[in-house]
Amino acid sequence: MTIHVVRPGETVDTIAAGYGVAPRQLAEDNELPPDFALAVGQTLVVRFPQSVHVVSAGETLTSVAERYGTTVRQLWRNNWALGGGEALVPGQLLVISYFDEKIGEGLFNGYAYPFISPELLAAELPYLSTMAPFTYGITAEGGLLPLDDEAMLEAARKRGTKPVMHLSTLTEAGQFDTGRAEYILTDYEAQGRLAAEVLQTVLRKDFAGLDVDFEYLPGQLAAGYAAFLGRLRQLLAAQGRFLWAALAPKTNTRQRGLLYEGHDYAAVSAAVDGVLLMTYEWGYTYGPPMAVAPLPNVRAVLDYAVTEIPAGKIFLGVPNYGYDWPLPFIQGETRAQSISNQRAIELAVRYGVPIQYDETARSPFFHYTDAGGTSHEVWFEDARSMDAKLRLIAEYGFRGAGFWNLMRPFSQTWLVLDSLFNIEE
Repeated sequence: MTIHVVRPGETVDTIAAGYGVAPRQLAEDNELPPDFALAVGQTLVVRFPQSVHVVSAGETLTSVAERYGTTVRQLWRNNWALGGGEALVPGQLLVISYFDEKIGEGLFNGYAYPFISPELLAAELPYLSTMAPFTYGITAEGGLLPLDDEAMLEAARKRGTKPVMHLSTLTEAGQFDTGRAEYILTDYEAQGRLAAEVLQTVLRKDFAGLDVDFEYLPGQLAAGYAAFLGRLRQLLAAQGRFLWAALAPKTNTRQRGLLYEGHDYAAVSAAVDGVLLMTYEWGYTYGPPMAVAPLPNVRAVLDYAVTEIPAGKIFLGVPNYGYDWPLPFIQGETRAQSISNQRAIELAVRYGVPIQYDETARSPFFHYTDAGGTSHEVWFEDARSMDAKLRLIAEYGFRGAGFWNLMRPFSQTWLVLDSLFNIEE
C-alpha cells in the first residue's frame, strides 16, 4: 500500500500510470465521483495486486475462494467494489492478493445504529471481527430498553462478523443518564435483575459478548461500576462470552471531571476482558475547530493507560468522521456539523480549496467559504491520519481497535486497515 497525496494538475489517469495500477480500480477503491474530480491535498490509497482472477461464467465467490485457497471474506476485503455482495459477472477482475506487508494481527470492532444503510454495513462488515449495534439502554425502572437489531445481526453473521451486545445508560431520549447509572450501581437487587436480563438477551440473540459503556459517572460510583462489571463478567464467562468496557480518555489517575472520575482504569481492567479507549472528540460539536483525535493527545492517553491496563486488553478508539465549523467560532454559540470524511473531501472539491495536513495533530483540514459568504473550517480523517492511528496498535501491542462509527462512508478507513493488519476472524 502507498498513500498518495494529490498534487496540482494530477488526474486519476496520471496517478494510476505513475504507480502502474488500473485507473478504474484506483477510482473504485477510493470512491471517487463519476467525473473522477480530485482536490489538491486529497489522499488516495494505492494497492498493488499480486494475484488476480478473471471471472468466468458460472463462477461464484465461494468457488473462486476455494480455487485459490482463500476465503470469501478476504475476497470482499480485497475488492471494495463488491460491497460485501456476491454478484459476479463474466470478465470481472477480482484481486486475490496484494503485495502488502502486514505489521500485525488484531481484533477490530465497529459500532452502528440500526438505521445504518444496509449497503454501507454490508461493505464494511468483512473488515470487522465484531460489530456492536448501538445501543441497549436502561429504563427508569432498571430494565433493558429494546433495540431493533435483527437485520444488523443477520447481515453480520452472513459476512462472518460476530455480533456484540452494547449496553449503555442511554435513555429513550438518547442521552446518557447519570441517575439511571447510579440506581443500577447502588441497588444490588435492581442490578441483579438487569444483569439477568442482559444475560438472557446475550444468549437469546447469540451475541459473542457484551460491551458496556456507562459514561458521566461521579467518582463515588467508580468502585460500584467496577464491581458491577465484575458481576457481569462472572455471568458471561460461565456461558463462554466475553465482557468489554469503554473508558473515557484519561491521562492521569486523579483527572477531574464527570466524564473521567467514575472510570478507574485499573479496577475496570481487572473486572473485564478488554477495554475500549475512547480516544476521540477533542474536536467536537461545541468546541473550537481542531482535530477530532490529535495524535499527541491520543498518545498521552495511551501512555497513561498502559501503566494501569495490560496492553493486550486494550482496543484503540478510532474516529471515522469529521466536523465542519462555521466561523468565527463563538464559545457557547457556534455548533459544528458532524460529517463523513467522504463529505469533507466532496466539500474541498466543490469549493476548489486545497486540503492541508497538520503534521503535529496528524490530521487533514481546510477552509472554504460557502455560497452565503460564511467561512468554514473542516477537520476530518484521511488515509494518512488513519494510518498514523492504526500503527499505534502494533507499536503499543494492543488487542485491536474499535471504530466509532460505521454510519459514515469512507472506504480508505478499511483499505488502510486491511493493508496493515491480518483481521482476526
